[in-house]
Amino acid sequence: MEKKPFNPGPRPFNANGNNANRGAQRRPEKNAYPNNINEHIRAREVRLVGDNVTAGIYSIQEAIKIAEDLELDLVEISPNAEPPVCKVLDYQKYLYQQKKKAKEIKAKSTKIVVKEIRFGPQTDDHDYNFKLKHAIGFLQEGAKVKAYVFFKGRSILFKEQGEVLLLRFANDLEDYGKVEQMPVLEGKRMIIMLSPKKK
Repeated sequence: MEKKPFNPGPRPFNANGNNANRGAQRRPEKNAYPNNINEHIRAREVRLVGDNVTAGIYSIQEAIKIAEDLELDLVEISPNAEPPVCKVLDYQKYLYQQKKKAKEIKAKSTKIVVKEIRFGPQTDDHDYNFKLKHAIGFLQEGAKVKAYVFFKGRSILFKEQGEVLLLRFANDLEDYGKVEQMPVLEGKRMIIMLSPKKK
């Protein structure tokens, strides 16, 4: 099947109702694509690269003609170079590959989730073990755990007790997570941060 060079679409009609492609040499409408292609390239001369072409400096007309003869597109890949660097390629295919690559990168960049676990300064063993179990689950799922002891009113007097509780918590989780931040008092909360261990 014959491959047609990439076409950004028809240009609008001018005020007289004639297509803007006809008549006097009109400048192409603004390019809606990430790269300047074919007639949207403004330079008089370009450095041509690509498969099946002789690399070198060509006039823009010669470069477009080479791309057309190969049934491909002339794509400006380094507009700030002197002269600009253009590549002969299938632009639709190129855009598809770029989109696919961006999608893969997005999929790989994992979103960091932080789960919070709250303790009182005098948490009993049953409640402690229940929260410990949850924290193990969160760390195994790859989430960070922000554990804190909340001090109400005069219970701030038990801050050492809260620190001991958080250090015990971190110690019980050492097989699943590592301490990112040691217990620190922020207002009425003493916080410890744990991140999952890499598998």
